[in-house]
Amino acid sequence: MNLLAVLDYGSVLVFAITGALVASRAQLDLVGFAFIASLTALGGGTIRDLLLDRDPIFWIADPTYLAVAVAAALAVFFTAHLLESRRRALLWLDSLALSIAVAAGAGVAMALDQTAVIVVLMGMITGCMGGLMRDVVVGDVPVVLKQGELYVTAAFAGSATAALARHYGFDPLVTLPGCAVVTWILRAGSLGFGWHLPVYKSTPPKS
Repeated sequence: MNLLAVLDYGSVLVFAITGALVASRAQLDLVGFAFIASLTALGGGTIRDLLLDRDPIFWIADPTYLAVAVAAALAVFFTAHLLESRRRALLWLDSLALSIAVAAGAGVAMALDQTAVIVVLMGMITGCMGGLMRDVVVGDVPVVLKQGELYVTAAFAGSATAALARHYGFDPLVTLPGCAVVTWILRAGSLGFGWHLPVYKSTPPKS
């Protein structure tokens, strides 16, 4: 199994767990768990592969990815009640999934010899779109849009790190883990220390 497959499997597994945790908070049934987990786990990579004209799409080429997502949903369905704070677990697991998925997306684009701009965009899309679809479907405010949070910014920084490292000749075995680490540090800093972007505030008109 090559590094890209490891990253894809890792992001599918962890994102599926986050999707199932969201399903547990929404009190869905077993089918709902499997659907939300699969949507979260496979959504970003599916959009990536469609945009890159990658045929077949990764989980169609290897349905084991779908099996992993469904298995994760089943596991969470029977164990979610054991967590004291599903919201906190969800946020931290999502940060891990984001970092792995960004590296996976950037890695696929690099393997296809795409330009730096496409590498950055594919990393961001792979990392952010599954969680965005998850939150929209269950009626939550998407994490990627929450005020000032470092989410898309973290994905951008990680993807840009991968593109820069490739430009300077680093091996993918260094580039992609470095991408994941940068992404996770920024996202974890936002969660743990309140790092955030400036938020626009309108100034009331002078009378």
